[in-house]
Amino acid sequence: MNQSFVDGSWCESAAWEDVLHPFSGESFDTVAAASAADVERALASAARAAATMAQLSLHERAAILERAATLLESETAELARVIVGESGKPITEAAAEAARIPEIFRLCAEESRRIHGETVPLGAVADGVHRFGYTTRSPLGVVVAITPYNYPALLVAHKVGPALAAGNAVILKPSPKTPLTALRLVDALARAGVPAGGIQCLVGAESGIGSTLVKDIRTNAITFTGSTAVGTSIARAAGARRMLLEMGGNCALVVAADADLEVAAAAAVRGGFVNAGQVCISVQRVIAHQSVLSDLIDAMVPLVRELRTGDPFDEATDVSSVVSAVHAERVHSTINQATSLGAQVVAGGDRSGSLVEPTLVANVDRSSLLFTEELFGPAVAVTAAADDDEAISLANATSYGLAAAIYTADLNRAMRFVDSIDAGAIHVNGGPLWRADMMPYGGVKGSGHGKEGPRYAIEDLTDLKMVAIHLGSRSAFTSVSPNTGRN
Repeated sequence: MNQSFVDGSWCESAAWEDVLHPFSGESFDTVAAASAADVERALASAARAAATMAQLSLHERAAILERAATLLESETAELARVIVGESGKPITEAAAEAARIPEIFRLCAEESRRIHGETVPLGAVADGVHRFGYTTRSPLGVVVAITPYNYPALLVAHKVGPALAAGNAVILKPSPKTPLTALRLVDALARAGVPAGGIQCLVGAESGIGSTLVKDIRTNAITFTGSTAVGTSIARAAGARRMLLEMGGNCALVVAADADLEVAAAAAVRGGFVNAGQVCISVQRVIAHQSVLSDLIDAMVPLVRELRTGDPFDEATDVSSVVSAVHAERVHSTINQATSLGAQVVAGGDRSGSLVEPTLVANVDRSSLLFTEELFGPAVAVTAAADDDEAISLANATSYGLAAAIYTADLNRAMRFVDSIDAGAIHVNGGPLWRADMMPYGGVKGSGHGKEGPRYAIEDLTDLKMVAIHLGSRSAFTSVSPNTGRN
């Protein structure tokens, strides 16, 4: 199962690559790297399978996804172990991620049964009298799904599940850092009955794999989660094809003067340090009214210091390493740049290898990289705002727009914030990290376009077809040889 899966079988390969455990830096396992020939076979197989997938009834698609969910329910412990081994997230978080996958596939199964169009009132215009209109949805064909390392099971499920529910053939290209989790999900789907070529997975660190997939004319759509730089390059290469791009964020959590500071502090700390901050909707910036700034920091500091760091396989660990020592160095450098501009580290701040201490940085200048760019690491910046206008301005002072939150007791203030913030999701008295798997998930500005969430992704991964039946000419629907009722 450590090989690419193409046209219903596992590929042999002469080239094997190590999958490194981020915490130790040692090899956790190995995978067989896909070759250029494997990529071509996958594209050819998917192009053939697209017709087969489209012909599956809604009931058959749902049944496959339900069977995959049942298979994975008995395998969540092993899936969690693999997630920890290749991503480095704590075992408690990995177990929670693994437990969500069967439910996501079941949600996709439910939504596959509800794929439908609607009637269009053509008679609303004079020329539309005696005409009947309706819409229907059809699969796009071949969907390429490109997924990141931070949620190697969750984000695969959210891309592959809706694409299959919509009747597409899918080629999955997971992060080379976390291929093993993806291969286990693909294996479950294959065992559940996805036709050969309907689900395929190409693994390996060769960057040319993704480039070939997105440029090939047989690819009809790309669904991607990753950095803005990579997403932008995909958009350039793919041209006019359908794309769902989730390209990260820099989420703000605003704390008003009337907020419950203990609740807001707890939400900011949890939201900032889950998965060592390697979450697109992680709390990166806390923007507090200047009258409560000091008290809020005092409430956050002990919570940050209580977080336990260490081996991700230890159930006592709250925060473990980021994905690599190189990534840790970039995070640490960003923190240092903020302090060089006058910010103060009030908790954490140290680094050892790939492990960066949970870090709280106070009085962060709005020009620093920690404030303006996506960090994707375990540090939270705290900045003061003089009033609501400045808080809104600061929250919007980034090229990203994935999610944001406000803590306040004033409903009018909350609704003004909802109307004024440029983000795909707004949370009132709740942190931006919270996500229900059925909700629309996606951003604006540099955070991309399109929505995850089974129902919304299915809409993006199908074509809307308009049907107009012209009833004015009765002869068009009159049988040449009418049935007289005689045998």
